[in-house]
Amino acid sequence: MDILAYTFKWLELLLRWGHVLFAILWVGNSFLFNYLDNKLNKNITSNDVDAEGYLMHSGYYYKLSRLKKSPPIDYINRLVIFKWQSYLTFITGILLLIIIYYKNSGILMVDKRVLEISPLNAILISAASIIISWIVYDFLCKSKLINNNVIFSLSIFILLVIISFVLTKIFGSKFAFLSVGLIIGTNMFGNVFTVIIPNQMNIINSSKKNEKFDTSLSLAAKQRSIHNNYSTFLVLFIMLSGHYSFIIYHKYNWLILCLVGIISVAARHYFNLRGRNIHRLYILISSIFALIVLAVLLLIFKN
Repeated sequence: MDILAYTFKWLELLLRWGHVLFAILWVGNSFLFNYLDNKLNKNITSNDVDAEGYLMHSGYYYKLSRLKKSPPIDYINRLVIFKWQSYLTFITGILLLIIIYYKNSGILMVDKRVLEISPLNAILISAASIIISWIVYDFLCKSKLINNNVIFSLSIFILLVIISFVLTKIFGSKFAFLSVGLIIGTNMFGNVFTVIIPNQMNIINSSKKNEKFDTSLSLAAKQRSIHNNYSTFLVLFIMLSGHYSFIIYHKYNWLILCLVGIISVAARHYFNLRGRNIHRLYILISSIFALIVLAVLLLIFKN
């Protein structure tokens, strides 16, 4: 075997392994912190503590407090900031995109039965779709639409429909699915890299100067974090999409993807509400029933 080809095989192996590992850590952090925020007792009369609760793990009790004010300076210098899970998930994902798909774009991206384009144009369209989608999403987040959850969510869903439909008419089905996942994953990374971490660093710098930090920074960071939280189920579905060809190569694959998006968000919403002790079991039952209906429809309306 050629030494270069052998090296690329090991590189691909390590990147795939790392990508999955870092994604698990990132999603785990997202689920844990959103769950804790929902579950903490907020009926606290304190000038320092905003909410608090107790955890049990490995036989030990842990007390968790969400503070209104900055902790002592020696603790600020030892803060644990969760960012590398996101960064490394994105970096490994982009490297996999380059060494697997862009390197073999004529085979893995272009499907002449869908659209006859050159490998270079396929790469340019792929890169442009990722960048433009982030710009549009970030613009919507900074617009007044963000103040209306229904309109904002509807706008995001319409974008998902457009992106899914267009990409399945440009690329081969498998890469089209992957491209939607790339776009959502990049937006999630962008939320961390451009909003969540910079806002946290601004808050930390204010604390170090013994200045009152801007609470709007916390709210904006939390808002983007919640967006990421609701995106996780769909991204995980797309990450594993290579294993269910009956969906990928279906005539209406783009529509199936969008419907799975709605179902996954509904399921995630149920668990987020449950974390706040709001029990809306009908949401979970409806999402399960919708998935069953979708499966039956796919059986009836085969390609």
